[in-house]
Amino acid sequence: MRSLLQVISSQLKTLSLELRTRNLELKKMSKLHFTTKHINEAAVQRNWYVVDATNQTVGRMCAKIASVLRGKNKVYYSPHVDCGDFIIVVNADKVVFTGNKMAEKEYLTFSGYPGGQKAEIARELIRRRPEAIVERAVKGMLPKNRLGRKMFKKLFVYADDKHTHVAQKPQPLTF
Repeated sequence: MRSLLQVISSQLKTLSLELRTRNLELKKMSKLHFTTKHINEAAVQRNWYVVDATNQTVGRMCAKIASVLRGKNKVYYSPHVDCGDFIIVVNADKVVFTGNKMAEKEYLTFSGYPGGQKAEIARELIRRRPEAIVERAVKGMLPKNRLGRKMFKKLFVYADDKHTHVAQKPQPLTF
């Protein structure tokens, strides 16, 4: 009986020793994997770009602008951090639509009251408020949350070729 207990205890000791060595091997192996580095808000470097919208197709231009506003042009892009740059759009009144969209595309607004929905054709909106066309197109391409609203604040649209951001030394952004 005693010898049987001694044999079992010696086997338990060897098993526990084997488990300890395996755990050490696993701990060593866990240091071999790589973790994904995420950038934080403080490390983001923001640039200023100016876009000339003369003879640019609205949707194609705004898709590229939205991509830069999100920061997808940067190596350290992360979807949960605002990594984007500032964009200034000039000559917004000279944008073009493809097909018959200038005469047929409707922009809807709703006041919240019964019968308060108004429709406006793109030609009329570009005559009355040309900045709204680019702003609405870009806003629709950004995330629909507080991060998207923060990104949208970095977009500045002007109907003519003058802007008030000369001190920021914006670089031209061409597509």
